[in-house]
Parts: sequence; C-alpha cells; structure tokens
Amino acid sequence: MSTKETQEQIIDNMRRWQKIENASVASTGNVIEKTDNPIIRLIMEIIQRDSQVHYRVQEMIADSLESKTISLSPDELADVWDLIEKHIKLEEKTIEMATEAKNALKGKKMVVQEYLLDYLLIDEQKHNKILETLETIKKGMYPYG
Repeated sequence: MSTKETQEQIIDNMRRWQKIENASVASTGNVIEKTDNPIIRLIMEIIQRDSQVHYRVQEMIADSLESKTISLSPDELADVWDLIEKHIKLEEKTIEMATEAKNALKGKKMVVQEYLLDYLLIDEQKHNKILETLETIKKGMYPYG
C-alpha cells in the first residue's frame, strides 16, 4: 500500500470514528436525560466529554494527513518543558493520593467510592502516560538531553 493510500485509509477511519463519537455523545445525553441518579449522570458526563475530546484528536489526525501539517519543534517543546515537568509532578501526586484513598477503602464495602476512585486513578495514570510519551518525543529530539 502506498503512503497516499495509507493516509486516505486513516483519514476515512478517523471520519467514520468521529461519527461513532458523535453517536456516543448523543447516547450518553439520552441516558443523562432519563436518570436523576448522580453516579450514572456523572459517568455519562465523563464519557461524553471524553468522546468530545476523542473527536478533536481524530480531527487533528485527519487534518494533518489532508491539509494541515502538524509539527512540534525542539524549541517549542523546550519553551514549555519546565512547566510540563512541574505538571508531571502534580500528576504523580494525584496518583499517590488516589492509591492511598483506594487502599484506605479496601475491605470497607464502599463500592461506589472505590469505583469512582478507580476511575480517577486510571485517568491520572493516563495523564501521566501521555506526558511520559511526550518526554520520549523530547528525548528523540534531543538525544543527549
């Protein structure tokens, strides 16, 4: 498969995926409308927001292959890297706090709180992972840094 065919395939995939994300936003909205339960509403709102962000990421991927080149220069990353490193420390602290809270609940049969803490822990770990991956890109730009 040629590079152009691969790009067209990925663009098509992103556009079809965006339709699913839009359906997810509508679906979660339907659930929110049908319940007053705060836990169900909260989970649906989380999924809805995630779907909206996913749509934006898919848009950036498709646009970058169709027309708008995406670049990240070493200087652009260097300009904010100190701030990103500070943020990584914040994320690490939130992971510690979530883990501590989860451990305190072990065996207490507080299943809703454990469920929500699991969500928070997974999400904070995800944030940490995407920042670590950004650091990998930085190291690729600065092999000796």
